[in-house]
Amino acid sequence: MHKKLFTTGTKAILTGIACAALLAACKKGNDGGSPAEGVAEDTLKYLTYQIMQVSYADGGRNAAAGLPTYYWYGKVPQLNPLDSKYPNADTLLARMKEYAINPATNQPFDHYSFLDRDGSLTNRLMNGISSQTFAAGSGGYGLDYGLGKDQNGKIHIYVLYADKNSPAGQKGITRGWEVTAVNGTTVFNESQVTYNMLNEAFFYSSSIILGLKKPNGETTTATLNTGSYAINPVLFDTVFTVKDKPVGYFALYTYSSVINSDGAATATKTALDETFAKFKARGITNLIVDLRYNGGGATNTAEYLDNAIAPAAAAGKLMYTSKYNDKLTEHLSTVGLKASVNFAAATGGLKLDHVFFITTGNTASSSELTLNNLDPYMDVKLVGEKTYGKPVGFIDFTISMYDASHNKKYLADLYAINFETFNANGKGGYYTGIDVDAPAVDYVNVPWGNTDYDDNLLKIISFLETNSFSGQRAAKARIAAANDQLRVAIPGTRTQHGFNGMVNYEVSKAVSRFNR
Repeated sequence: MHKKLFTTGTKAILTGIACAALLAACKKGNDGGSPAEGVAEDTLKYLTYQIMQVSYADGGRNAAAGLPTYYWYGKVPQLNPLDSKYPNADTLLARMKEYAINPATNQPFDHYSFLDRDGSLTNRLMNGISSQTFAAGSGGYGLDYGLGKDQNGKIHIYVLYADKNSPAGQKGITRGWEVTAVNGTTVFNESQVTYNMLNEAFFYSSSIILGLKKPNGETTTATLNTGSYAINPVLFDTVFTVKDKPVGYFALYTYSSVINSDGAATATKTALDETFAKFKARGITNLIVDLRYNGGGATNTAEYLDNAIAPAAAAGKLMYTSKYNDKLTEHLSTVGLKASVNFAAATGGLKLDHVFFITTGNTASSSELTLNNLDPYMDVKLVGEKTYGKPVGFIDFTISMYDASHNKKYLADLYAINFETFNANGKGGYYTGIDVDAPAVDYVNVPWGNTDYDDNLLKIISFLETNSFSGQRAAKARIAAANDQLRVAIPGTRTQHGFNGMVNYEVSKAVSRFNR
């Protein structure tokens, strides 16, 4: 069930009523469905366009009414959102995303904006609750998978990660386990048929039977049913000893908010508090943050991490700035927007020589914000692969209407780009990703924290031992010897179900208050 986190206020609801009344005379909706379905979809199209391009405000009661929210609104020509060429709101949004072109790539800047039609993503990110719906990241089972190929070209499936609180995590399933059977299918190939079958089974079903093989060779079968659970983003944590010094390491797969819609701490905050308490108690002098599959989420979680990691010298100083479109910028204080965020008056108390981030092309948005914010204040090093490239973020607009029976009907949450972020040195604009200091291979069948075969960890340990990422000859020899057992992800088949974005829910609340 959708949980209302905030609405666009009176304007969106009243406009929905007016739009629905105007369209109610239609015998059929634009989508060819029932009149009710057509009215709802046309209302969603109309309100999506209004919020992005015209006005999200409250019908003129406030002086700043009539403000477009879309970051690139000035690039989009005037469109008729009810034109039959847009059969649904997603088609309209896709068209609007085409106009702002990045001169560095000759491609649209915006390949991010979308509509969340069941509210599950909003509930997942803001309240830290994963529902039983299947379109919300890692589906109802709480795990994601990757495909690797052996020396003979045979396809193997591996668990990339599993939330500890999820149905998969509760069965003990974790990274590095091989999936040998999916609902009785045991032969997989590099074909669209296989990919579609796996996608449907893992993300759009309510039950799945998996044959599994653990790294030690033990086999088992697990039947998973979808279920709701409180997200624990910390997949694994430990403390290594390198040259007699403690090094903290943890893997984080999502940025669910540390504060929920009621202002209370979430399970995410509890898990992060516990992890950093361990690190502080052990007196770590270096930290490794594994974000290889982290597509981002709430900006307050990025801020939490930055405050926990940053040196004492950063306390009270600028963390990052947010840039909005020119119309919103003229009325920042009026509409409750803020242009900058500072570090806390006191940071987490860690005294780190370096912080290392493990990244891949799945490391996006709030994850990138985290490491970019720390760069001006401490030694930040990236290992793995270039990041995804998303220096822009969303304000969540919940769109509703009243139907013919005067019942309020939820339509969708609109996530359209509203702001761009820059660190204290003005660094941003990384639309093509952030480069790493040391490239490393992601072997999808190597468990978390494995210092024998995880190429990312071996590169970091090499740096800590020799001040160079190219050391660890013994480690290289081990990897070479085990090459026929290590699986590199097949390009283009890595996780596509994690959310890529950052959402400022605090700004969303401020905008909602303005609109009431």
